[in-house]
Amino acid sequence: MFEPGSNDTPIPQTDPRAGYLVQRAEIDAAIQRVLGSGQYILGPEAEAFERDFAEWLGIGHGIGTGSGTDAIELALRACGIGRGDLVFTVSHTAVATVAAIERAGAVPVLVDIEPGGFTMDPSALEAALRQLPQGRPAAVLPVHLYGEPVDLAAVMELARGHGLRVIEDCAQSHGALYRGRPAGTFGDFACFSFYPTKNLGALGDAGMVVTGDAILAAKAREIREYGWRDRYISAVPGINTRLDPIQAAILRVKLPRLRADNARRQAIALRYDEVLTELPIELPRRHAERTHVFHQYVVRAPVRDRLREHLRAVRIGTGVHYPAPVHLQPAYRKIAVSPSGLTETERCGGEILSLPMYPQLENAAIERVAAAMREYFSSH
Repeated sequence: MFEPGSNDTPIPQTDPRAGYLVQRAEIDAAIQRVLGSGQYILGPEAEAFERDFAEWLGIGHGIGTGSGTDAIELALRACGIGRGDLVFTVSHTAVATVAAIERAGAVPVLVDIEPGGFTMDPSALEAALRQLPQGRPAAVLPVHLYGEPVDLAAVMELARGHGLRVIEDCAQSHGALYRGRPAGTFGDFACFSFYPTKNLGALGDAGMVVTGDAILAAKAREIREYGWRDRYISAVPGINTRLDPIQAAILRVKLPRLRADNARRQAIALRYDEVLTELPIELPRRHAERTHVFHQYVVRAPVRDRLREHLRAVRIGTGVHYPAPVHLQPAYRKIAVSPSGLTETERCGGEILSLPMYPQLENAAIERVAAAMREYFSSH
């Protein structure tokens, strides 16, 4: 029998299949509904999920895309941001954030993360805005990483003070709150990924942009499908990024569980806090104004690689999100970096470790992870 907490059963770092199995009958029925409909590109299923997700967030408009990366590119294009325009973001993020900026033709400018944290440091953003590289400042793209919102009040104030658009990268923050308000409802646009491991995950690639601005929403809708206003007639240059109706149907099934799944992630994180508190590692911080939904539970350990190898030996999966900041990856070594540097970004790269985290993770498995970590530190 499969018992996730038993000592001879692997504990994965994440497990999207477990989420599917919990709702297997409903998901299978939703897939069959789409297959039987004969509508395989956009259509009522995609429109219904766009509406459902926007309502869930409390924002006016949702526009489905093929992926979270596409969502960022689409948001930039809908804001008229392109060649030579400067977009300020972070290097400690999935490379998709920066890749999407470049796909839109804009220039990424990378700023540092908060000391001891993982999200954009407003003081580093302020320094970058004071010492601009060549180009026209156009947008700030803060990343709500691991499920924790950025200090949005400070970032929004700086961006608006410089006349910049704000596009929130919410790929890892479905349901996170800042001062009680959902992340993704502050900027001009917010961009979501529904990659299978996300807090709200499809069973393939899918994404969405959301906005409270009807004019921006209309621009995004036409750009996402070749710039069409009338079918086959491109009014503006566009791209092809459409939410697959099968994935939309799956997401409609899973959306009503999202708050409960986030609550379970928070309970898992709290238990990790309790059982790991005496170990010589740095646990995730908590901010009173930011409600963390723990897409990942990330600790910092100077002995990260040795600890990870020990956990692997006892069949406990971990992750490193991410093994190299974007500016140190071969494809991006010439990217623009803020004059204030990326000291905190580079410091955290060799220490971060993502422990097992998904809503179906059992309490016994959490205890086993903690026991294995205590065993490592007691013998080293």
